[in-house]
Amino acid sequence: MSAPVLSVTADSPLQEAVKLMSDHHISGLPVLDQAGVLVGELTEQDLMVRESGFQPGPYVMLLDAVIYLRNPLNWDKEVHQVLGSTVAEVMNTKVHTCSAGLPLPAAASLLHERSTQRLFVLDDAKHPVGVLTRGDVVRALAAEG
Repeated sequence: MSAPVLSVTADSPLQEAVKLMSDHHISGLPVLDQAGVLVGELTEQDLMVRESGFQPGPYVMLLDAVIYLRNPLNWDKEVHQVLGSTVAEVMNTKVHTCSAGLPLPAAASLLHERSTQRLFVLDDAKHPVGVLTRGDVVRALAAEG
């Protein structure tokens, strides 16, 4: 699990969220309300899978990271122009979560069953305390061996 959790709010500027994802090499961010409760997520897929005609170009997946094979300098500008100006305009409200006490095998099963790249790990107050990715599961399995 990765912690602490980088996050944005629904009214965060989209460009700020895209830059945060790019700077930290992450493929998704939790979207929190003013009380810090999880209300959605913003993913690379949300940014690309729009009826806007935006073409991300060729890419390669390595564990839980996406590596783009085109000039990244133009990407931020294109996303901002095509998708809108705030996170709320793009975010997904169907978020995959688990509790902090869930054992790793059960969390790995959830990742597989839900066909998702990440689970946001929540405390009892529904605040994100970490993010568990497929890459985290692979690294944990490698450490055991």
